[in-house]
Amino acid sequence: TMSVKAFKLVSVVEREMLMGDKNYINIECLECCGKNLYVGTNDCFIFHFLLDEKVSTAGKTTFAATKQLCKYLGLKKPVSELKAASALARLLVLCDNTITLVNMLNLEPVPTGARIKGAVAFALNENPVGGDPFCVELCIISAKRRTVQVFLVFEDRVQILKEVFTPEQPCALAVDGYYLCLALTTQYIILNYNTGVSQDLFPYCSDEKRPIVKRIGRQEFLLAGPGGLGMFATVDGISQRAPVHWSENVIGAALCFPYVVALDEEFITVHSMLDQQQKQTLPFKEGHILQDFEGKVIVATNKGVYILVPLPLEKQIQDLLASHRVEEALVLAKGARRNIPKEKFQVMYKRILQQAGFIQFAQLQFLEAKELFRSGQLDVRELISLYPFLLPTSSSFIRCHPPLHEYADLNQLTQGDQEKVTKCKRFLMSYLNEVRSTEVANGYKEDIDTALLKLYAEANHESLLDLLVSENFCLLTDSAAWLEKHKKYFALGLLYHYNGQDAAALQLWVKIVDGDIEDSTRSDLYEYIVDFLTFCSDQDLVWKYSEWVLQKNEEVGVQIFTKRPLEDQEKNINPDDIINCLNKYPKARIKYLEHLVLERKIEKEKYHTHLAVLYLEAILQLKSVTPDNGAETTELLLKLRSLLQKSDLYRIHFILDKIQGTDLHMESAILYGKLEEHEKALQILVHELQDFGAAEEYCVWSSARRDARYRRRLFHMLLSVYLGPGSPDCALLLPAVDLLNRHPAEFDAALVLQVVPESWSVQLLSPFLAGAVRQSVHTRRMTQAALGLAQAENLIYKYEKVKQKGTPIVLSDTKVCQVCQNPFCEPVFVRYPNGGVVHTHCAANRQPNSNTTQHPASSSNQT
Repeated sequence: TMSVKAFKLVSVVEREMLMGDKNYINIECLECCGKNLYVGTNDCFIFHFLLDEKVSTAGKTTFAATKQLCKYLGLKKPVSELKAASALARLLVLCDNTITLVNMLNLEPVPTGARIKGAVAFALNENPVGGDPFCVELCIISAKRRTVQVFLVFEDRVQILKEVFTPEQPCALAVDGYYLCLALTTQYIILNYNTGVSQDLFPYCSDEKRPIVKRIGRQEFLLAGPGGLGMFATVDGISQRAPVHWSENVIGAALCFPYVVALDEEFITVHSMLDQQQKQTLPFKEGHILQDFEGKVIVATNKGVYILVPLPLEKQIQDLLASHRVEEALVLAKGARRNIPKEKFQVMYKRILQQAGFIQFAQLQFLEAKELFRSGQLDVRELISLYPFLLPTSSSFIRCHPPLHEYADLNQLTQGDQEKVTKCKRFLMSYLNEVRSTEVANGYKEDIDTALLKLYAEANHESLLDLLVSENFCLLTDSAAWLEKHKKYFALGLLYHYNGQDAAALQLWVKIVDGDIEDSTRSDLYEYIVDFLTFCSDQDLVWKYSEWVLQKNEEVGVQIFTKRPLEDQEKNINPDDIINCLNKYPKARIKYLEHLVLERKIEKEKYHTHLAVLYLEAILQLKSVTPDNGAETTELLLKLRSLLQKSDLYRIHFILDKIQGTDLHMESAILYGKLEEHEKALQILVHELQDFGAAEEYCVWSSARRDARYRRRLFHMLLSVYLGPGSPDCALLLPAVDLLNRHPAEFDAALVLQVVPESWSVQLLSPFLAGAVRQSVHTRRMTQAALGLAQAENLIYKYEKVKQKGTPIVLSDTKVCQVCQNPFCEPVFVRYPNGGVVHTHCAANRQPNSNTTQHPASSSNQT
């Protein structure tokens, strides 16, 4: 076991102070109460000393003992035990099996002569049951066989409280509340003197060894167990701590938290209660007393008295840390919590955790170090400052004093081992990344993020870009210089952008693409710049770099205009300015006009006309180079046709003029169709192109938004073109038949039969005729169904009307007009909704009044 210097031995009373040259005098017992030290000897004397503790500037503790009094008890028997009852100013003295009460200051017996006889040993109850402050509880092992007695001791009298019997003769005892811990002849027991219930703990032979029973705290005792074990036991008979290993022949034991101190014939041993390990051994021969008094541990030989002075726990912890014994230091620090005020402890404990973290860090135990740094709430700059140049030059950080570690920097810590340096840097990256978004970073965000950026840049780490494109607090000046030093120009551009310096960012990136500076971070940097400009709100920058992006690649570069957010396009950039800018870039110009016309669907004639003209010029240009239509020409032709068909905004005559004299017959046909010159269009499709499918499609799309009559007129017109006088006899026979047979519903069968040549057989036209007849029958049936539905609806309305007319009105000679009160002479009347009947002339002349105002509901002739 590694040692800890927990105590040092200081002499207090030397033999000359007790006995002079009388060698036969031996020390039998001790008591210490505050500064008062009492020594009982074998020749029936009690000595009273005053202790004066002194601590030198170097931290060395000494004690000076001044003899106050020496009292002979007159029995010529040894003084067996001394116990001070300071509340009563009494000293309890056991001599010749009698306990006497004497005054603590003059050592005179109390005037009443109060005493307890027949006592073998006794113990004070440090956790008394009664609440009287001027009374102490005393438990004695009685000289009677197997008996323990409980007394109340007052200033000048004693009173027996209880007498309990034990299974065997007790030989040592300690007490806590109602509980007695007794060493019997063969075993230890716990005995509740109030209830009489006892509980066996473990066997122990008192004939072979001296038993030890020591109260160490509320409801807990320390006992010398078998096999040299120091056992802990509670009043419930259980052990909450692991035992400590003593030698077989322990004489005495004491507690000075967190240590258990034991005495044998040659040594004083010190064990930790926290981890049960032996921490210190002090040679001490001829010792026969070891006791603790209010935190003072006193040992004695027959001739002298010594104090074990504990070193301050903080000093012990620092010594352990200096020896890199982190676990032990932390265990001791935690154990010290109960001995140190809370605020002071928290400050001390945090610092110890931080120191321990640096020790683990120096040993490259990074997981342990991280946990300790976190628990100790380390100012992360303490760690960053170990790495040269990572803290920003503007940082005001000064290392903690006294220092948390002994290292100047990382190079000293790793002794120049580059592999270790790399591992340390990797750890710091990970640690900073974890803490940057936690409370640990509060107030130090700039220092943390700048250090992280430097580490990432140096290590060529992929997270560098992630850091720069998310929220960060990297300091511009420091970070920019570092990125430039490590040739991270793309990242430097991101840093500039994050700090609102887009012009500087673009300038850098353009240089990379142009090859003026080298940085292979992004192979698609040109596309990235285009994307950046697309979403850039600074119009001047967009215009400044528009020429550059378009020169590199027209079709990609134009995206800075076509893919801009719509709101930005509508508010900030005039399309005409863009079109002017794109004059030198025909492909880009077409792309932009397609964007305006087809995507944004802007309904302006000039854009639609311009796009159509550009398509036309591009097609004619391509045709002039390669007469056969290539893929590019075909694609442009399809785009042109689609625009000409779907748009109604371009200048038709203007385009038609441009097409004249070219072989763009389909386009001519579409334009004539737009001018409602369908016959011309169909003539072109049928005679020029001989594309009969296109002619049929033409009829369909031209009548797409028109009624059935218009559609029928177009199909009849196409049939006329097929069958017209200008057609060769048989060339257009088949398309005409196909047209009729495929679209029978689009024709008036009667008219068709009038125009088709008489030579055509019924079989040739059978699909058409079947379709026409089916259509005719279908139309007739649908008309009948509609008529039937209309008649049924009419009947419903008639029924409703009759229902509304109500019951018949009977007119007789006796019925009088409600207005003039005269009878009706003829069967003509007016009836009001309330049922009242009046003459027609009365209803016409009558002025409305408040009583009978009603509009006539109906009039009728009834007999």
